[in-house]
Amino acid sequence: MSEQIKKKKIFDFSLLSRVFHYAAPYKRRLVLSVFLAILLALLSPLRPILIQMTINDFIRKGTGSELTLKQHIASLVIWITILQIGLLLVETLSRFYFSFITAWLGQTVVKDLRISVYQKVLGLNLSQFDKTPIGTLTTRTINDIESINDIFSDGLIPIIADLLSIVSVLIAMFVTDWQLTLACIAPFPILVLATWLFKESVNKSFIRVRNAVNALNVFVQEHISGMPVVQAFAAENREAAKFKRINREHRNANINAIFAYSVFFPLVEIILAISTGLLVWWGARQVLHLPGGQAAGISGKIVSFFLYLNLLFRPLRVMADKFNVLQMGMVASERVFRVLDNDDFISSEGLYAPGKIKGKIEFNQVSFSYTADKMVLKNISFRVNPGETLAIVGHTGSGKTSIISLMNRLYQVREGEIRIDDVRIEDYKLDELRKDIGVVLQDVFLFSGSVADNITLRNEQTPAEKVIEAARLIGMHDFIMRLPGGYDYNVMERGSSLSLGQRQLLSFIRALLYDPSILILDEATSSVDTESELLIQQAIDKLIAGRTSIVIAHRLSTIRKANQIIVLDKGEIREMGTHDELLAKGGFYAKLHEMQFNKQPPVERKVS
Repeated sequence: MSEQIKKKKIFDFSLLSRVFHYAAPYKRRLVLSVFLAILLALLSPLRPILIQMTINDFIRKGTGSELTLKQHIASLVIWITILQIGLLLVETLSRFYFSFITAWLGQTVVKDLRISVYQKVLGLNLSQFDKTPIGTLTTRTINDIESINDIFSDGLIPIIADLLSIVSVLIAMFVTDWQLTLACIAPFPILVLATWLFKESVNKSFIRVRNAVNALNVFVQEHISGMPVVQAFAAENREAAKFKRINREHRNANINAIFAYSVFFPLVEIILAISTGLLVWWGARQVLHLPGGQAAGISGKIVSFFLYLNLLFRPLRVMADKFNVLQMGMVASERVFRVLDNDDFISSEGLYAPGKIKGKIEFNQVSFSYTADKMVLKNISFRVNPGETLAIVGHTGSGKTSIISLMNRLYQVREGEIRIDDVRIEDYKLDELRKDIGVVLQDVFLFSGSVADNITLRNEQTPAEKVIEAARLIGMHDFIMRLPGGYDYNVMERGSSLSLGQRQLLSFIRALLYDPSILILDEATSSVDTESELLIQQAIDKLIAGRTSIVIAHRLSTIRKANQIIVLDKGEIREMGTHDELLAKGGFYAKLHEMQFNKQPPVERKVS
């Protein structure tokens, strides 16, 4: 994306309006923050005005000889001082509440927006996770949304407050003395140019920083998840070198921004010093050239203008920085809304929600592809009656897992239709459909937490007695009770403290606990040892009893009892029948069976 396109999106007011749409429920606080911005702008020039009045009208006149006049003026000075203290307290409290309320708005909008993004991510088509690195979605959900907070706390509303304050101070200065004002702000063109250059430099650096943060998140998440592979192939040094390159880019981007700050802020101080010098020069010139009576009033004006300049430069110092914060918030919001606007999600418009699915499954000429140019499934048709077991076999990549993914509506069918109990799966309410289909995958994912949490998926409404009953049926209760803490034992992230077989059996308990009408077993015994396979096979027999089951397996010994076996090859059904029928055909299935079970004759060794 070119810089021109980036800038166009940064200043997209429709995008800004969309961000503020999330603040609509908190309209009162938003209006109050704008009101406080106006109030602070009006309060800014009052104290310099009062100080000028005090010096010129009271303190200077109080230098006379009349005692009564001195006492009267001293009394007025005290009251003006009290008034100034009161104004200072009001301004301080207003500024505090303004800062608090804008930060509160930002954090509240971030909370609501993060919930919306996460709910969107939960409903995305799985193809999005195939194409998008997990670290990128993590960056969108956490880092980018946090940048949107800055639009409120350090962005648009504070910028409006600062601009109003600058305008208010300039008006007061021009009303007091327009010639002196022009003299004091003579260096402003230099400041404007410096601010623009600073803003552009820091903005480019910030964009580099955001991209580097995204790259860091993606790299770290991916390589920590794949650490066993990195260590097994002794690739630590190579991966560390890659990380250093990404981290170096992040550092360099930040250093560029730091350099811009290091140049800009001293330059602002220099310009302020020049303006102050011009103020002093003008004051000295007036004192020297004006008559004594007129020159006497210069002192109050100089003091007030000195305060005006500080009030003027204070927001100017941070204005460019706030514009950059606003820009980065807009860049982040554009990325976040790109996730929210993603239309590649599973539609859940179906309303059919039966109390319990019976379990009849029909595929009618179903075709599917992950990409437009390569079909994964081609005209798949079969039927499974309630309570029957269907086994699917085939080489890796033949389309076995795609079939069960379509049944669960993890992906959308391209052609044909799938019916369950004679109803199109698109007509089902999505939650109701998935609730009655239990899935046990080859790669069991366990969350960091207790054994009980992973079985119930943190469903607090599931009684502990049901969990124990399901564990007993699978034959895992005694093993769980031997763990430190029993059902409260922390399995660690991804279940790293348990073996493959133990994780697989826990997934069986999870499936049995939800008592699905349709059970899908995807390569449930392919990665476990013989002892674990026997336990898992016993668990499978208990799981599939009385329910419709689809079993995907490489090991043909696990599917002999299936009512029907489908042999897939390159996305097409090559054979279909029972175990004995397919062996009798002597085709594809028979060859697979022979490869797995027929022993090769021993090789005779020649003895010399």
